[in-house]
Amino acid sequence: MAGRAQPSGPAGSGGGAPGLLPLLLLLLSAAAIIPRGDGQNLVTEDVTVVEGDVATISCRVKNSDDSVIQLLNPNRQTIYFRDFRPLKDSRFQLVNFSNSELRVSLTNVSISDEGRYFCQLYTDPPQEIYTTITVLVPPRNLVIDIQKETAVEGEEIELNCTAMASRPATTIRWFKGNKELTGKSEVEQWSDMYTVTSQLLLKVGREDDGVPVICLVDHPAVKDLQTQRYLEVMYKPQVRVSQNYPLQGLTREGEPLELTCTAFGKPQPTDMRWLRVDDEMPQHVVVSGSNLLISNLNKTDNGTYRCEASNAVGKSHADYMLFVYDPPTTIPPPTTTTTTTTTIPTTITDSRAGEEGVIRSVDHAVVGGVVAVVVFAMLCLLIILGRYFARHKGTYFTHEAKGADDAADADTAIINAEGGQNNSEEKKEYFI
Repeated sequence: MAGRAQPSGPAGSGGGAPGLLPLLLLLLSAAAIIPRGDGQNLVTEDVTVVEGDVATISCRVKNSDDSVIQLLNPNRQTIYFRDFRPLKDSRFQLVNFSNSELRVSLTNVSISDEGRYFCQLYTDPPQEIYTTITVLVPPRNLVIDIQKETAVEGEEIELNCTAMASRPATTIRWFKGNKELTGKSEVEQWSDMYTVTSQLLLKVGREDDGVPVICLVDHPAVKDLQTQRYLEVMYKPQVRVSQNYPLQGLTREGEPLELTCTAFGKPQPTDMRWLRVDDEMPQHVVVSGSNLLISNLNKTDNGTYRCEASNAVGKSHADYMLFVYDPPTTIPPPTTTTTTTTTIPTTITDSRAGEEGVIRSVDHAVVGGVVAVVVFAMLCLLIILGRYFARHKGTYFTHEAKGADDAADADTAIINAEGGQNNSEEKKEYFI
C-alpha cells in the first residue's frame, strides 16, 4: 500500500560518530527552516511482518537529483542518513543505497517496533513521506479442554479451545472429522494482545468414538495451526443373532438348529445369556457361551429365542423367531395292472418361514385317463358276456321246438319232440 505524505519536521539524531555530529546538526537545523514539501517525488509502501521476522523499509525517489535521503523511526530519530547509520541499533542494516533508493532491513521485529517510519528527501523544498510497520503476533498456545475424558452415548459434552496472546484477535473454527461445527467465542484483551476462547457443545453417539475434534486457528500470522482431541464414547452393546445351521434353510422337524450371538460395545460386553421369550427354555436345548444348539427339532420348540448382552453402560438384546416345519415327504410308486401301467407324478414344494405345510399337486389328466381305460375294459367285458348268454339261450329254444309245430296241444308236442318218450319225460321233469 502506498505511503502517506506528511509535513516534515526536525530530524532527531540517535547518536553516531563524533566527527559527523556537527554535520548532522547543521543538516537538521537547515531542515527545520526549509519549507515543507508534499512528498510527490518519494515512494514507499506499508510493511506487515510477523513478530520475529525481518521487515524491509524502502524509500525510493522517482526523479533523482542527487538529493540526500534519510530514514527516521517513529520517535523521529535518524536511522540512516545516506549510507550512514547514526542510530545504535544493530538490527537495522543497509540493504541498498543509491541516488534513487535507500533500503533498510529490520531483523527480529517486535511489537515495540510497530509504528510510522519517515522517508525524507532534502530537496528545495524538502519532501517527506511515511510508511507504517504492522507487527502480527500468532497465538502462543492453542489448547483444547474437554469437560469429560470419557462420555456416554447420548450425553452432551463441553469443549473449550483457547488461543492465547495473539495480535490481532484470532478466529477459531471447529471440526468433527471432516464436518465443520459452530462454536461460541469470547475475546479478552491484555495490553496489545488478545486471548480468544471458543466453546463447543457436542452431543455424542457411538459413531463418535475415536473421532477427532479439531480446533483450527484462522490468523494472518500463521497457517494450519490446529490442535485436536479424540473422543472416547462408551455405549451399550449392539447384539446380532445369526443362524449357523441349517444355513439359509428351513428349520424342519427332526433336524438340528445352531444359533450364534455376537455383541459389540464399549466396554466390551462380559455378560451374555440366552432365554426363551414368554416360555421356559426346552430341556434338550444346549447353550454353550454365545451358541445355542437344538439337535432334534420338534413343534414344541416353536417360539422366540433372545440373546441378551450387557456392559457398564446398559443392556441390549436381539431376537430369533423359530418356526419348525414338517419333515420332507415322499409318495410311493403306483401299482401295475395287466391292462396298463400309469405313474402318477406328485410334486412336493417346500416353503420357508411364513408358508403353511407342504403343497401337493396331482396330474388329474393322467388319473382321468386311467379311469377311462378301466371303464372301457368293463364295457368290453359286459358285451362279451352278453353275446355268450344270448347264443346259448337260442340253442335251447331251437331244440325244444323240433316236432312241436304239428302237435294239437302241449303234451302232444312234448311226445312228438326229438328224442322220444324218454326224452319227453326228462323234459317234463326239467320243467317241473
